Amino acid sequence: MAIDGMNHFTVLTSDLEKCKTFYIDVLGLTEGYRPSFTFPGAWLYSGEQAILHIIAGRPLPADVQGVIDHMAFTGSNLQSVIDTLSQHGIAFKLHRLVDQQTWQLFCHDPDGAKVELDFAASEPEPRIPIT
Repeated sequence: MAIDGMNHFTVLTSDLEKCKTFYIDVLGLTEGYRPSFTFPGAWLYSGEQAILHIIAGRPLPADVQGVIDHMAFTGSNLQSVIDTLSQHGIAFKLHRLVDQQTWQLFCHDPDGAKVELDFAASEPEPRIPIT
């Protein structure tokens, strides 16, 4: 067997609408087709690919990260993302990888899942709003 790529991540949520708001309004994914499962949830897309499945109605684990530390997405327009996170009151940490100069931004979704957003080294240094 050979792995051809990553298909999707699944996160559990205690509040489906709040979780969808984070991934749609803040990170820019879109909601799309989802089979009619017997439990509530949503499938979120980047382009034509469903990359994030959200499941609601199940208890959250005591350790919200479990064995997976974080999920990472490739992003663009770093300044816009920072502005959006700030408008929504979402704390984040930003740094550059020294050897690649790639920007890495870390934040958490409403249920505590850690999200990494990676941006090209060519992105200009952003202005960080003072809160």
